[in-house]
Amino acid sequence: MNEFRSSTTSLRSSMYETVEENGRTYHKYKEGSYLLPNDENEMSRLDLQHHLCKLTLHGKSHLAPLKNPKNVLDFGTGTGIWAIEFAEEFPEASVLGTDLSPIQPIFVPPNCRFEVDDAEDDWLYEEKFDYIHGRLLAMCFKDPLSIFRKAFNSLNPGGYFEMFDFDAKYRCIDDSDVGSSLREYSDMMISGAAKLGKVITHAPNYKRYFEEAGFMDIVEEKFQWPSNTWPKGKYHKTLGLWYNKDMQDGLEGMTMAVFTRAHGMKKEEVQEIVTQIKKDVNDKSIHVYVPIHVVYGRKPE
Repeated sequence: MNEFRSSTTSLRSSMYETVEENGRTYHKYKEGSYLLPNDENEMSRLDLQHHLCKLTLHGKSHLAPLKNPKNVLDFGTGTGIWAIEFAEEFPEASVLGTDLSPIQPIFVPPNCRFEVDDAEDDWLYEEKFDYIHGRLLAMCFKDPLSIFRKAFNSLNPGGYFEMFDFDAKYRCIDDSDVGSSLREYSDMMISGAAKLGKVITHAPNYKRYFEEAGFMDIVEEKFQWPSNTWPKGKYHKTLGLWYNKDMQDGLEGMTMAVFTRAHGMKKEEVQEIVTQIKKDVNDKSIHVYVPIHVVYGRKPE
């Protein structure tokens, strides 16, 4: 019994510890499962990115046609900002946010709570959910289909599952990215993540995964995040402005673990690459964008 208590205490302690690597901190619990940091700089970027996501959906927090959901799960919640706002939007709902890192605020709406959990483990929730939400988790999972099946099994009949994610393969509307660092950077991120067990180009397959998991009434909507304000339209210029800021603030954090662990680079080498990428991200003559896929589906009654 004492050994059990000791191991349990050790596990709980590790949930709140961090690992420092190349000047950034990462989660200690399930160390290495997630490739991005969890320090103050990254938390600020995630909150900024939340605003970018809402701009993408024209101010909405979701696209699924929800009607008074009672139990809601936001897995991979990050700073918890989506879960908190959703709890305020739906005060009758009970909102649970889960993440590997306990970086969420202490003071939250009374109908919102957070737990440390790994979505790749078995889902053992006592309650079934009316809505399950996941956002920007392409860097998280070895097998997204297995996650989608867990979501299906954890929903009440008629409940909705929604995923908002990016495809890490940069696109360009012309050949303006030829000779830039962005094409090589995209390829190196994809190959490096693959070496570390993560396929970060799954988003275009999400609709098919929803079908295979058993969902019906599946809807997919596609968006684009331009690298800067190079597009002509106001909507895409605004997205480009915010995504450019997201990249400027987050490039080092996004890149450091992948390039040092998978490609064997030193911290200084990564920083040099990041400096060049930032220049190309700011170059309005390079017409690059990141594809965004939002997919939702309903569990049959």
